Amino acid sequence: MTTPSENKLSGPGVKFPPPLYFVGGLFVGWLLDTRLHALPITTSVSPVIIRGAGYLLVLIGVGVAAWGMITFARARTAIVPVRPASTLVENGPYRFTRNPMYTGMTIAYIGGILILNSFWTLILLPITLILLYKFVVQREERYLAAEFGQAYDNYRKRVKRWL
Repeated sequence: MTTPSENKLSGPGVKFPPPLYFVGGLFVGWLLDTRLHALPITTSVSPVIIRGAGYLLVLIGVGVAAWGMITFARARTAIVPVRPASTLVENGPYRFTRNPMYTGMTIAYIGGILILNSFWTLILLPITLILLYKFVVQREERYLAAEFGQAYDNYRKRVKRWL
């Protein structure tokens, strides 16, 4: 863990909590599926199997995201990216991915796709991830680079953004 630079910024400037991007994508997909035209991913596989796989992925995704949150809490740094970071966390799931919370949310979203059996939600996943990248990840990375300098640059070289 590395402490921030002396010229402390007020935070990464993220406007909306990142989970809202994922919830929004699933909600819009569900609306399109129920109000416009249902587009199931599959009709040939048992709904029990599809939903079971979906629930398993949601559980795994929530677990990965929670591991990231618990690691941040133990380091006593901001979990919500609208607040400044007090330290650069490099342990726990942050050894494998710079964004375990977003990776976990993505896995949970894929589980939601299966639970809803909705092609609309699948179509919206790349859009959700592009919005997350543009309005959250890029801001966080700029902030962390300014705040932690060479330590963050070294971390970025060692650990991939996703997996």
